Amino acid sequence: MPEIFLDGKFVDRAEARVSASDAGLLHAVGLFETMSARLEGETVAVESLGAHLDRLGASADELGLSTDLRTGPLGEAVVETVRRSGHPRARVRLTVTGGDLNMLRATGRSGHSPTILIDAQPATAYPDAMFEKGVMIAIADAKANPLDPTAGHKTLNYWWRLRELQKASARGAGEAVVLQVSNHLCGGCVSNIFAVHGQTLITPIARGEEQEIGGKGAIPSPVLPGITRARVIAEAKAMGLTVERRMMGVGDILDADEVFLTNSSWGVLPVTAVEAEPVAAGTVGETARALRERLGV
Repeated sequence: MPEIFLDGKFVDRAEARVSASDAGLLHAVGLFETMSARLEGETVAVESLGAHLDRLGASADELGLSTDLRTGPLGEAVVETVRRSGHPRARVRLTVTGGDLNMLRATGRSGHSPTILIDAQPATAYPDAMFEKGVMIAIADAKANPLDPTAGHKTLNYWWRLRELQKASARGAGEAVVLQVSNHLCGGCVSNIFAVHGQTLITPIARGEEQEIGGKGAIPSPVLPGITRARVIAEAKAMGLTVERRMMGVGDILDADEVFLTNSSWGVLPVTAVEAEPVAAGTVGETARALRERLGV
């Protein structure tokens, strides 16, 4: 059964092709979402599907990729892709590129047809030790620029992030933490970051939260408003924790009682060391354990 969704129809994996003129291929013009899904019989459950599609649509509009993405039919296509894949647990990648778009002309005009690709693969099997013992994180060399208008969006420009992950992995780290050019924390290359101080959970300000927290004229944030990040904030408040979204420095994680990372694949990933420095006792904390349980991961 054809299982790759490409531009409105399902095709066999070996036949999935995009144009040599696609703006995603030539200029990395595009956005993507990665989602976790479960398939039981014919029933498909995609975690936070609506939130993922809303973020995708908002970024497409704001960045001029497309003004008329139809998130309803996109959601139906995601669900059908998971069903056709047959994977009980799947990692779903939804990619929207600029298609055959001349960026010097009709960027974002209504009626433009982006390339839409949906693929469902078996969910990554992470070792239990990652969550039971936590991971070490490294500090990335690259820095995020809050004045980059694409920062804080999930664009296809991931090469620099992957390079930092490669370098971190070579040092035995599970993730690389990126700083902003101001040396404030941004987050992981593929994750958001949290620090626990007593009964307070702290996380960097994300794109879209600047004026709410800093007022009019606040500097833009290059931090992705993560879908799992939002779930963790809601669950932490339900647990009675105080949640602060603010500018953070490296000291906020070095002096923390707990540190953890979030994304749609891991859920909540405990951090027990920042390079050579242990976080508190160097063991997984109760807040991270509780949040993993509440999120069902």
